[in-house]
Amino acid sequence: MERRTIGAATLEVGAIGLGCMPMSWGYSASQRSREGSERALHAALDRGCSLLDTADMYGPFTNELLVGRVLKERRRDSFVATKCGLLAGDQHIVANGRPGYIKRACDASLRRLQTDHIDLYQLHRADPEVPIEETWGAMAELVAAGKVRALGLSAVGARAARTPRALRDGRLVPGSRGLRGAGLHTGTLRQLERVQQVFPVSSVQAELSVWSPEALAELLPWCESRGVGFLAAMPLGNGFLTGTLTPGQGFEPEDIRARHPRFTAEMMAANQPVVAGLRRVGARHGAAPGQVALAWVLAQGRHVVPVPGTKKESWAAQNAKAAELVLSPEDLREIAALPPARESWY
Repeated sequence: MERRTIGAATLEVGAIGLGCMPMSWGYSASQRSREGSERALHAALDRGCSLLDTADMYGPFTNELLVGRVLKERRRDSFVATKCGLLAGDQHIVANGRPGYIKRACDASLRRLQTDHIDLYQLHRADPEVPIEETWGAMAELVAAGKVRALGLSAVGARAARTPRALRDGRLVPGSRGLRGAGLHTGTLRQLERVQQVFPVSSVQAELSVWSPEALAELLPWCESRGVGFLAAMPLGNGFLTGTLTPGQGFEPEDIRARHPRFTAEMMAANQPVVAGLRRVGARHGAAPGQVALAWVLAQGRHVVPVPGTKKESWAAQNAKAAELVLSPEDLREIAALPPARESWY
């Protein structure tokens, strides 16, 4: 598989990563399987998807334990990315960025992952009660101690205004007005400027996909201009862009899509033209729509690494193969012309 760099040139990973969250948290519990998840991890690593993205809050804790069992055998093949700064309870999630807690959380993650170092340690969310410089300083001390190789930041969650996209050849048009997502990541950009004064940021993780291109407006250009890697979360639109979900199918209560404004039966039906467009492009290449969606993310820049989440071996293999798909300028223009995704709160 093609290799890409994250931040410093020494941080090299496969062009496509593996999001491990669905194996333990956030999606249908009835479809989870420890053995199946471990097969998915091995399938991804076998195909060069070296970046394994997890977090201590997934489960909580059980996702790191799962990944750790595979790392015990495959550490040399893996680039381990985990996150800290969020605590998950039964009905709530709270941030904790206190330096003492961050250091304890790192030690606990190292034990669960069965490794002596974390390749990329990411701040999941900033604690509003703790200056982010203090949190980031504690994380930098972990680098100095040899427990962590590099630091990353996850984007602050927010909603974009419904404005027209301004894309040409599948890429953002520089200087365009009315860009979909302009201003969405203002909070994250402020955080990045602050923490950069403390210790270099190697990566930023944020949602980016054909139906959520908002990061193209400001966040991706910021990363590109500074040599910061971009980890594209949810590049398959929570599974919608694979073309395997049908309107009205329903989701289990704990599945995050059960409350997502794009996964009502009405909106899933309204967004079918997006999948149909990906399917048309894929037909020209003998590729599935999800593979086209991943290839589109890869085409957004050499520093971009999509991190599709899955818990199934077959999907991990199919996602990895997307790294071989090169979209033509015509393909990118056709994708850029697709209608923007709709959601119920419009």
